[in-house]
Amino acid sequence: MTFTIDVDNNITVLASSLQTEERQEGTDAFSSSQELATLAAKLPGSRLVEIWNSLPGVEPVERFTSRQVAVTRIWKAVQNLEPTAGAGRRRAPKKESAQIKANRRTRPAVRENTKTAKVIALLQQPSGATVQAIMRATGWQTHSVRGFISGQLKKNLGLKVRSSKRDGERIYSLKH
Repeated sequence: MTFTIDVDNNITVLASSLQTEERQEGTDAFSSSQELATLAAKLPGSRLVEIWNSLPGVEPVERFTSRQVAVTRIWKAVQNLEPTAGAGRRRAPKKESAQIKANRRTRPAVRENTKTAKVIALLQQPSGATVQAIMRATGWQTHSVRGFISGQLKKNLGLKVRSSKRDGERIYSLKH
C-alpha cells in the first residue's frame, strides 16, 4: 500500500500505483517506514505533530520526544487505515480543531447570589465597574480581582471582558 500526505495533513491510502501518479501538487507519498522517515526529515516537528493529531483514534500530543518516535507512531497508526473497495482510497478524517470544540462547549451556568454573579452584574452595567467597586462587592484584594477576571470570566466562562482606563482608574465591562 502507498500512503500520501497532502498540504492539509490528510493521509490517504492508495490501493494502486496508478493513483500515486495522479496525486496533487504538494502531496508526498510513502510506502514504508523508511520512506516516511526520509520524508519526516524534511518536515518541521510541528507538522509531524499536526499529522499525528489529524489521525483518527489517536491521543493528541503537543510534541514528540524525537523524529524517530513521531515516525514510528505515525507509521503504526496509518497501518489501520484501509482503502475503500470502490474508490480505492480512503482519507483519514480530519479532527476538529480545539478552537471549534471550545466554541461548542456549553458555558457553565452561574448560580445566583455568588460572587461570580455579583461581579458579572457589576460588569454588565453600562458604565462597567472599577476594580475598587468589585473589591467592595466581593471583599477581594486587587490581584484577586484581576486574576478572577482573567481566569474565571475570560478563560472558564468564555466572557468577553473589556478593560479601559477612565480618569486614571481601570474600568472593566462586558462586551455584548
